[in-house]
Amino acid sequence: MDSMDDFSLPAFVDGTSVVSVSEFAQYLRELLETNDILQNIWVQGEISNYKSYASGHCYFTLKEGDAQLLCVFFKYARLRSAAPELRDGMAVAVNGRAAFYERDGKLQFYVERARLVGEGALFRRFEQLKAKLAAEGLFDAGRKRPLPEQPAVIGIVTSPQAAALRDMLRVLRTRYPLAQVVLSPSQVQGVEAPASIAAALDRLNEHGEADIVIVGRGGGSIEELWAFNEELVARAIARSRIPVISGVGHETDFTIADFVADVRASTPTAAATAAVPDIADWRGRVEDLSEELTELVQEHLYERKMQIVDASRELLRLSPLRLIDQQRQSLDEVADRLQVQMQHLISLRRERMQGLSLQLHALSPLLTIARGYSVVRRDVDQTIVTSTQQVRSGDTLTIQVEDGYIPVNVL
Repeated sequence: MDSMDDFSLPAFVDGTSVVSVSEFAQYLRELLETNDILQNIWVQGEISNYKSYASGHCYFTLKEGDAQLLCVFFKYARLRSAAPELRDGMAVAVNGRAAFYERDGKLQFYVERARLVGEGALFRRFEQLKAKLAAEGLFDAGRKRPLPEQPAVIGIVTSPQAAALRDMLRVLRTRYPLAQVVLSPSQVQGVEAPASIAAALDRLNEHGEADIVIVGRGGGSIEELWAFNEELVARAIARSRIPVISGVGHETDFTIADFVADVRASTPTAAATAAVPDIADWRGRVEDLSEELTELVQEHLYERKMQIVDASRELLRLSPLRLIDQQRQSLDEVADRLQVQMQHLISLRRERMQGLSLQLHALSPLLTIARGYSVVRRDVDQTIVTSTQQVRSGDTLTIQVEDGYIPVNVL
């Protein structure tokens, strides 16, 4: 499409041709895309409102004075060109092409390459003030004060019209409705914002009832958040007698106020969360303690009951009647055991006597004599003669046979 003449003209107004929005947007897009200069051009400026997404694509605004240009830096182009890490406040020169984004009706610059030109003016001011205050010790961890665990009054410094205020109030009401909230209104953007923020913070200190002060606002570009990078605000936070929580912008935004404050929160909502305990945790803790107490009481009662049962059993065990009965039974048991042992002993003695009797009978010489043998003894000493060497001529002997004794003289 080379000119407006290529459009179809579906309607006329006062004799003038009318085109649709989509046709007009298409014309602008093609007008830009067919311009050789705008399809390969270097543009220099200062980065603002830089955002990087999980996809790897980056979006930022390139500014110079009152002029600004929306830029898109896709992941493939950034990796291919080995571009440096970008951030707000950098002065850069970017090469790419201009295009019209029809859906949003915006002129955008699609970046293909990026080169650092230097630090932007705002970034230099930021680093200079940061170094100055750090040298004075305003960022030292030793001067940071702990936050009270159960604040009664929460002071807030922000704009009454800010969405961030509604978010903070919602969080405070939900988490800790016991706390009172005192708003010290201030401007949070623009030339007069630093003095307004400092004055609002001073008012809360003069009021003297707040236990914690939250200073903050929602997200925005580096220019929109710049009031919290001013020395006036940093000094007001540093001289505050009340602990200060800063909650400015988004999680990736850092301001001088964050470094000076006692606690830095990533967002205003996070600041409200950090300022107060969660009453739901208290309720849960009370329920846990109630259950624990009930268990302890039940356990205590059970232990006392068992002690009473044990004591009753002990009293019954130590009763004199029970002891007498036990002794009687024990005596009967002893008598029974003695009777059994006596009978057993007698039986053993009887069996032993019978065994000895049989043994003596088996060894008796009478049995030998009864089988036709005889026993010869010397009369002088009753020694049994078993050899001729035991006798001499003139000795007298006695021969015992089954039915008597025979006297014998040795010749």
